[in-house]
Amino acid sequence: MLLPHQLELLAPAKTADIAREAILHGADAVYIGGPSFGARHNASNPIEDIASLVQFAHCYHSRVFVTLNTILHDNELEPARQQIIQLYEAGVDALIVQDMGVLKLDIPPIQLHASTQCDIRNPAKAKFLSDAGFSQIVLARELGVKQIREISATIGDTATIEYFIHGALCVAFSGQCNISHAATNRSANRGDCSQACRLPYTLTDHKGQVVAFDKHLLSMKDNDQTDNLALLVDAGVRSFKIEGRYKDAQYVKNITAHYRQHLDKILEQRPDLAPASSGRSEIFFTPNVDKTFHRGHTDYFATERKTDIGAFDSPKYVGLPIGTVTRVADKFFEIQIIDPAEPLSNGDGLNYMKKREVVGVQANTVEAIDKATGLFRVFPNEPISELSGLKAGIGMNRNRDHAWEQILNKKSAERKIGVWLNLSETTDGLALTITDADGCTVTVNATMALEISNNPDKAWSGLIGALGKLGNTMFYAEDVSLNLSQPWHVAASAINALRREAVEQLELARVAAWPRQERKAPVEPPAIYPDETLSFLGNVYNKKAREFYHEHGVKLIAAAYEAHEEAGEVPLMITKHCLRFSFELCPKQAKGVIGVKGQIKAEPMTLANDKESYTLVFDCKPCEMHVMGKMKPHILKSPPPSIIPTQTITFHKAKPEPEGYSH
Repeated sequence: MLLPHQLELLAPAKTADIAREAILHGADAVYIGGPSFGARHNASNPIEDIASLVQFAHCYHSRVFVTLNTILHDNELEPARQQIIQLYEAGVDALIVQDMGVLKLDIPPIQLHASTQCDIRNPAKAKFLSDAGFSQIVLARELGVKQIREISATIGDTATIEYFIHGALCVAFSGQCNISHAATNRSANRGDCSQACRLPYTLTDHKGQVVAFDKHLLSMKDNDQTDNLALLVDAGVRSFKIEGRYKDAQYVKNITAHYRQHLDKILEQRPDLAPASSGRSEIFFTPNVDKTFHRGHTDYFATERKTDIGAFDSPKYVGLPIGTVTRVADKFFEIQIIDPAEPLSNGDGLNYMKKREVVGVQANTVEAIDKATGLFRVFPNEPISELSGLKAGIGMNRNRDHAWEQILNKKSAERKIGVWLNLSETTDGLALTITDADGCTVTVNATMALEISNNPDKAWSGLIGALGKLGNTMFYAEDVSLNLSQPWHVAASAINALRREAVEQLELARVAAWPRQERKAPVEPPAIYPDETLSFLGNVYNKKAREFYHEHGVKLIAAAYEAHEEAGEVPLMITKHCLRFSFELCPKQAKGVIGVKGQIKAEPMTLANDKESYTLVFDCKPCEMHVMGKMKPHILKSPPPSIIPTQTITFHKAKPEPEGYSH
């Protein structure tokens, strides 16, 4: 658990290599999928890779969290337990968990974080999870600053508050969406969402009149809390989470560096706060959140409800407007770009809109007709005849900046920790002591005959220079001091060997000094859950989870939707996003409007495409929209899912289980 004055930048990682880049670019912690049971089942990693990552991260006193945030079938409980044991032995700092059954397993004392799939929206739920033994809780993305402040005041310093600050937004409250499973038998709660929210739909009112035709009405813009970071700090957020375990290294580098710089500005102004890990990152490029994948930007509900949170036109990344087509010829087209300082280059990815369709264009060769004014000629990979709708006057976007990508494909950051070096004499040679900014200290001795130097000034400066050569290491020299009776002549090879050994020892000492915190103990007697009943939305899918809730005062527990016991129409998706509000049909918006008699009723609406049809029911008191529907009959009759076939669960021979947890 973080100390109250620490701020943690938490970055995503599809692979261990991407996690290392995140740390180099300023992440205080990373979260990554293990071999299985993560909510992104195509972003899994073997134990060996995670163990290696842990060693790297702990050098910087950065933390490594592993996602084990699917709901578990009974026959998955033991495989999950074995995986947790291996992750603990690999040195992982915490598990991100959705299934309360995990808390009833006989596992090592690893810290547990409550996933956003736990649907943490109010102080009572947050306090319960803190009391149940979670050291960090990931709040619902839909919460605003005022609600976060209320939760923080309720739980105090008993748990760290984590909040998403950037990346893709699920339109539904996390853990409260079953639309994918109902239509395709692919469960979001089990890491296999089919992303029905990114499909086009037509919206009709209760009279059958079309409100919006063939739009991506459940597709949200991407979360961007850049301008709200200080507000979130004051509200009590201490872990600032970037979404994106499917994203590539360029995205992670860029977005991590962006938020590192913004959090550092806050830290400069707030001496009462400190980063949660060690060292400082030097970024070799200018971060720009518009240069990597996004669907537009929104701060969602952080400050107030807004009408423009949706990415209704396209769920794709169209990039930034680059200019206007001025001419189309047989083999090329010409563009007048907006900013001559952002020229086109070979390999750029371009696109334009044809009605509701995004048409992509790959720039094979680019010629500058007039660099000063920004007029360029583009020879695309595709034949001009196949670029339907391309004509003079059409706006062009760039969603792949080749020159930008080339910068990020190279070394784009390094992270260093300050050290103080002191060279002193011993009875039989020299000793080098290195102390770092966290107080870790090592001393390495070298036996050697000391010779009097013929050039004392040169010998003195030579020793200081040789000891300070830390260029390829994770350290930089804050100061080099010589505690010598005289400037001895020492061979460069000897002093270099002494320095290298001391640096290696310090790296090991830093890892050894990292205090992995043990799991937080639940309060006794067990905390009482805020409700006495749990519907299928409680996601209880195994006997251990059922046992957990019974112990915490829940009397009636329905099985998770994946158990195939809900045959009727139910809320397949519960969302704070309201299509009535988006199209200015909300009763609250109509209140007091001149010319509007009475109040518009929140009648149901219909959302449909050529495959599915859903009824929209509006719960106006909490400002929520419920997408109602049924599970398809063939899915309802099929066996409930256990281990997802696409997940390969492999375990290595486990070490003897430490005392305190056994079969």
